Amino acid sequence: MKLHRDELTPQMQEYTRFDDRGETRYLPYLMYFHRADYRSSVINTDRAGFRISHGPDGETASAAGTVPAGPVRLISGSSTVLGIGATSDATTLASQLWRKHAPSAPWLNFGGRCYNSTQELLLFTLYRHLLPEIDEIVVFSGLNDLTVGRLPEWQQGDHGAFWFCGEYFEKMEELRESNRKGSGRILGRRSERRRTISTHDDVRRDISAVIDSAAGLTLRHLDSWQRLAGPTTRLMYVLQPMALWMRDRHAPQERLLFDEIDQISKLGTWEALYGDISRKEVAHAFSEKLRAGCEKIGVGYVDLNPIVAEAVTEKDWVFVDRAHYTDYGYDLVARIMAETLDLS
Repeated sequence: MKLHRDELTPQMQEYTRFDDRGETRYLPYLMYFHRADYRSSVINTDRAGFRISHGPDGETASAAGTVPAGPVRLISGSSTVLGIGATSDATTLASQLWRKHAPSAPWLNFGGRCYNSTQELLLFTLYRHLLPEIDEIVVFSGLNDLTVGRLPEWQQGDHGAFWFCGEYFEKMEELRESNRKGSGRILGRRSERRRTISTHDDVRRDISAVIDSAAGLTLRHLDSWQRLAGPTTRLMYVLQPMALWMRDRHAPQERLLFDEIDQISKLGTWEALYGDISRKEVAHAFSEKLRAGCEKIGVGYVDLNPIVAEAVTEKDWVFVDRAHYTDYGYDLVARIMAETLDLS
């Protein structure tokens, strides 16, 4: 069967290869990160797995590759910052900022596929030693923190749940069982296996509690970002534009892609999985908590959803799926972000 996705966004086949779970790199503390030294016509990474960004005169840079003398700027976040959907390294947010919209200093891509705010902070903490002086840091994020915030309370712990944490708990339980005396038998009877994988029916339904938890963790991590960045670095948080937070009517290509992705998804439709956090009122409530918290700790804040929504019509093809952008979308968001945050 010929898919609209293959015809409209052929680059997504390369991202599927790049994101092959059989090739996942499991790293201490971070849990997982991208494939290192990956090479393709769409996405390329350095020796540590950071995506390479491009400058206005053909320069390239990455945190564990070619590092400019400084000062530099960072954009941190999850897969949208990584640039899922972009047709090349040169069309990600970091590259669009460096090449066109805020070119006065290089931008390094600190996006982590499937990362939450804890992992975003840890990635910076673990690799800060590779970097020169940092002028500005933009944390462009939010969706994943609400997404994993819906996972069951028993998966949240002190630092929040993370993508694929069910697999982690499953393997840790297998390890515990293998180390128990009597191969898991207690008083002659095999101990009952603990539940470690959540189901759709097991997610947290109190969305106000999910918002509070996600905002609280994000703000706690932003406070740490600020302390690590130091007094001379400007730190800003951007709530990422997401298709359903941004507008109700979508471009024809987006409607085709969204419907098709729902049809071929093995986990279920977007509405069934994430519909409750995809409402505009949820994004607004989350945004207001982040705005108030950022003001309190002195971090710049902007919700780009309404600003980008004002700049587009339903004919503009911005998204390849509900979270990631086309090249046009990455260019548009980078330009509006540079203007809104006064990036030079």
